[in-house]
Amino acid sequence: MNPMQFASRLIQFRKAQNLTQQGLAEAAQIHVNQIKRYEAGTAQPTLEALVRLAKALHLSLDVLVFAETDRGPSDDMALQFEAVSHMPEEERRIIKALLDGMIIKYQTRQIVSNLSS
Repeated sequence: MNPMQFASRLIQFRKAQNLTQQGLAEAAQIHVNQIKRYEAGTAQPTLEALVRLAKALHLSLDVLVFAETDRGPSDDMALQFEAVSHMPEEERRIIKALLDGMIIKYQTRQIVSNLSS
């Protein structure tokens, strides 16, 4: 976790909820000076503090900690993965094999493209 990215995300989410640093500190049961350190990027929260902050901001941990591009699949892909997870084992194996093949094909194209550049 990049300290400055986390600091700016924390500030962004706190302000989006119209909370002061003191308000967030009280909601998360964390000393206000610690909130100031997190937002300045001079301290990294513990896992316990992250959980408290996420709860106080009504966010999931991954939304608080990771940028949109760092997280899992997009909503449409997540729905598709969810649907696949309910399929019988044999169908899941086939879909996984197809997906693996497409990933290998894409990675190979990227390598060839980088070598020819």
